[in-house]
Amino acid sequence: MDYLSINKSAWDNRTKVHVASEFYDVAGFKAGQCSLNPVERAQVGVVKGKSLLHLQCHFGQDTLSWARLGADVTGVDLSENAIAQANSLKDALGLKARFIESDVVQFGRNNTRQFDIVFTSYGVLCWLPDLTAWANTVASALKAGGVFHLVEFHPINDLLAGYAYFPHGTPDVEQEGTYTENCDGTKSTTVTWTHSVSDVINALITSGLNIELFEEHPYSPYDCYEGLEYVPELGYHKLHQGQWVPMLYSIKASKSQRPDY
Repeated sequence: MDYLSINKSAWDNRTKVHVASEFYDVAGFKAGQCSLNPVERAQVGVVKGKSLLHLQCHFGQDTLSWARLGADVTGVDLSENAIAQANSLKDALGLKARFIESDVVQFGRNNTRQFDIVFTSYGVLCWLPDLTAWANTVASALKAGGVFHLVEFHPINDLLAGYAYFPHGTPDVEQEGTYTENCDGTKSTTVTWTHSVSDVINALITSGLNIELFEEHPYSPYDCYEGLEYVPELGYHKLHQGQWVPMLYSIKASKSQRPDY
């Protein structure tokens, strides 16, 4: 199965829908709105004057938000349409950014630059069959002393929806629409993989990175699962048998300061 071509086609199709959606609000973004959420803003901190690599950047709004905050940004995404839209958005706003069309693993094989920060967020890991290769891409792209930041949806929500929590060897192949409000019912084939939180952490440790922070969060900035309730100024949350369900988790991992690392 050529999962890269299948998923590339799906995200090429989704990009066209997303650009026109209220969810992404491109007009508001062009007018100056920041697409980043408080969780990642607080965790990543000050980026002014730092080089930042954004893996799986979609059509670049978060990447360009980091640029607006002063980072020297590079965004990488599988989708040709997403990268074209990211470049169009960059040019319209007069921002400096570099966008690369590539899957994560191939980018890691070709990349020769190292960055102060590597960042990725929200619904990214399920598209990757091999977390070891992903973590090695992250580690090799960091300078000595550089920091990796991940903010991701907690997989317990997929478990509650009937999907596996632990890896089971084969991907889930489905016909899916997309998550924005303007989805017209058109579906694309998608190929995704299950990864437990421990698999993510252990892949990063195996790559040589030092885990500095692991947090779980009871609120999501996005209404992306059934049965969520909105709490003003906090976001969306879910109760299961009266108890809060973790909606997100975040990881901060650093690369050794040793010059020979």
